[in-house]
Amino acid sequence: MKAEPLTCGDYVTATFSRDFGAEGFDYDTVERIHSGEFDEWMSALAQSGLFTNRTIAHARQRWQDDPRSLLDTLLTNADEMTVKRYEIVWQALDRTVQFGTSGVAAEYA
Repeated sequence: MKAEPLTCGDYVTATFSRDFGAEGFDYDTVERIHSGEFDEWMSALAQSGLFTNRTIAHARQRWQDDPRSLLDTLLTNADEMTVKRYEIVWQALDRTVQFGTSGVAAEYA
C-alpha cells in the first residue's frame, strides 16, 4: 500500500492544530490570519525541511487567496464550540472590513 504524500495543510494540521485549540481562544491570531499575516506559518513550513520553496509559495498563495483555509486547517482538531467561536469572530472581522469600521470584532472576542 502506497502512502499519500504529506501536504503543507497536513503538516500545519499535525503541527499546530492540537495546540491551537488547546491554548484557548486567541483573537489576535484569528485577526492576523484574517488580515493575511502568515509569516509564522510560512516560517514553520520552511524550517520543517519537508517542502520545496515552490510548495511553500503555493501554500502562501492559497492562504492569500483564501485566508479562511488556514484557520480551518488550524481548527481541524478543535471542538465544536471552539470552531463556532472562531466563526463568529471571523464573520465580525468580515463585517469590519466590509463596512470599514474598527473595533467591531473585538466585542466578540
